Amino acid sequence: MHIRQVLRRKGSEVATVAASADIRTALALLAEHGVGALVVSGDGRAVEGIVSERDVVRALHERGAALLTDPVSSVMTADVHTCVPDSGVEELARTMTDRRVRHVPVVDGGVLVGIVSIGDVVKFRLDQLEEERAQLVDYIQTP
Repeated sequence: MHIRQVLRRKGSEVATVAASADIRTALALLAEHGVGALVVSGDGRAVEGIVSERDVVRALHERGAALLTDPVSSVMTADVHTCVPDSGVEELARTMTDRRVRHVPVVDGGVLVGIVSIGDVVKFRLDQLEEERAQLVDYIQTP
């Protein structure tokens, strides 16, 4: 199974924020979209970084509330692990676990086409296992 199939089920909408936007704006976007991370992109196509709720919380602990007026670039992760639509779901799950990342932007030809969270990967895998179980039950019960 490929990430392309995960995106087909969940959709390809990606919440983005400009690197120059302040942290307060990023927090508003996180809440508005109900997501745990934003892809940092000036044009919605190129991945410049990623900023997560965890990044903001850690920076708030270190720098205090004055952080809210700082630019997103001051807390974002610039070295972003990405994947392509043809990446394997199991491979990406392993990578996410090993690298301790919860969100991975999906790029195709250098263009942002989606984002996958660890929750998306787990849900996809659980749905897949349920389908396999149902097929086995049908096979066993067929006379």
